[in-house]
Parts: sequence; C-alpha cells; structure tokens
Amino acid sequence: MKLKEKGIKVGVSNKHIHLSRKDLDILFGDGYELTPIKDLGQPGQYAADEVVDIVGPKGTIPRVRVLGPVRKDTQLEVSKTDAFKLGVNPPVRDSGDISGSEGIKIVGPKGEVEIKEGVILAKRHIHMHTDDAAFYNLKDKDIVSVLSKTDGRNLIFQDVLIRVSDKYALEFHVDTDEANAALLRNNDLIYIIEEF
Repeated sequence: MKLKEKGIKVGVSNKHIHLSRKDLDILFGDGYELTPIKDLGQPGQYAADEVVDIVGPKGTIPRVRVLGPVRKDTQLEVSKTDAFKLGVNPPVRDSGDISGSEGIKIVGPKGEVEIKEGVILAKRHIHMHTDDAAFYNLKDKDIVSVLSKTDGRNLIFQDVLIRVSDKYALEFHVDTDEANAALLRNNDLIYIIEEF
C-alpha cells in the first residue's frame, strides 16, 4: 500500500444542527443572532452558545449544539447511534443534500419547528483548499480511500468525498461512531491511499 506522505488532520463531528434564518427566529425569537463560542476547523464556521432539543418518534436528544453561521436550510447531522435513539433512519448524504431526507421536531427556548426533511448522516469527507487539491492531484467531488493509523486499530475508510474550495482548510471530517471505531480523536492524522 502506498500513501501520500502528507497527513491530514482529523475533525470528529459530533451531533449538531445548522439553522435557517426562519427557523432560528421561531426557536429563539425574531432577529435573534447566534453567539459564537468556539471557532471550528473551517474558516468562518463556529460552535454557538445556543442549543436545542431534538425530538424523534422514539426519543429525545437534549442540548444539541447549533453551529453557525445561519444557512439556507436547516440541517441536523447525527451519527447512526443518535438516529437509533431518536427513532429515525436518515440517509448518508453530502452536507446540504437534504432532499427526501428524514424530518424531525426541534425545540428551542421560544418555540418549536417540525422540519419535513433535513436529518442526515454526513458522508465522510475531506475539506481541501485549492492549493491542497493541487498538491494531492485531486479535484472537487473525487472519491478516495484513507488510512487511519492508531494504536492497535488501523483502519481504511473508503468512499471519502473530496470537497475543494479556496475557502476551506485541510481537514478530514468523520462522525463519532466512525471515529470511535477507529480510535480517532481530533487532530490525529489520516493518510490518503495512493495505491492498494
């Protein structure tokens, strides 16, 4: 197996929600602005102080973190374990691809929203700046395999989507279920497999 020599930092993605302007107003009040508390790995993205409760057919997950900034559509990203708890069966999708996905109830301090679609299991992916894409000889929407090398549990992730933009920073995103299976933590390194 041949690996690209430059490792890529891991960002483990816990359950979180992105809110539309309309839904933010309903949940927190008209004209409400999110309160950033921590910058995330991607420029301009942040964890907000605000949290909501997510109510599914079989269970509730309290205090789910809102990520900012506001988006065009509300989107809840969960792991399969979270989905079992809620009683939903969301599809594996690229972020933003919510058409025909599961719906859910969201409860905030000022109101509640029942979205008809927007619950997904995020497809594992690598954000790349255009300079990084040139280095790896990859382009937007390419699919690669990567190797995680952790003590006692090396693991190959296949079907990893490449997302390229001059607004991105180099980072591999994987949900908590997959990270736990591979013993991966934030800031660990993974490596793109050049040849099996």
